Amino acid sequence: MIQVLVQNLGALWHGLLTTLALTGLAFAGALVLGTVMAVFRVSPIAPLRVIGAVFVELLRNVPLLSLLILFAYGLPYLGVSMSLFTTAVVCLLLVSASFVCEAVRGGINAVPVGQAEAARAIGLTFGQSLSTVILPQALRSMVQPLVNVFIGVALGSSLAAAIAVPELTYTAQQVGNQTAESMLMFVVSAVVYIAIAMLGGGIGSVLERRLAVQR
Repeated sequence: MIQVLVQNLGALWHGLLTTLALTGLAFAGALVLGTVMAVFRVSPIAPLRVIGAVFVELLRNVPLLSLLILFAYGLPYLGVSMSLFTTAVVCLLLVSASFVCEAVRGGINAVPVGQAEAARAIGLTFGQSLSTVILPQALRSMVQPLVNVFIGVALGSSLAAAIAVPELTYTAQQVGNQTAESMLMFVVSAVVYIAIAMLGGGIGSVLERRLAVQR
């Protein structure tokens, strides 16, 4: 078994890099889009609040696997063509952004109302209040929820195997089929996913402690 693992380390490494790329790109995009949607949800402008609410309720309740298959095999019929890797990033981004939105909105709502009132009292606009008063205070309470979203993105990236994106799970499956060592390959991939999740959790804990000191 060890010999099989050593002989296929290159393929597994490539799969891991693809998984990390999927996770990094999707999470970064989800942070941006999710934050924008959170701002929409707390905005004083009613149409923006509706857009934010519809986005969250729609994407949070659509299974990622269903979205992947819909985008990969349905969009070409509409004349929209993307690589399978890009499709996986977009789907992960959209679903994750709905959870980022709720994490950011929860952080904003955790800031005492008096802070927003004080910001308005000194003449700050809604946007200025958010960027200079509310969001900096909300950041600490958002760290762990956002870490959970990151872990969810990392684990969810394994579903990209369903549309033949050569990430870690897909690579492990292919190597397992070729070598008749499927169990070994999936154990290895599971250990890697656990390591990624633990690393993300550890970084989140460090950030949370640092932000607590700064306060």
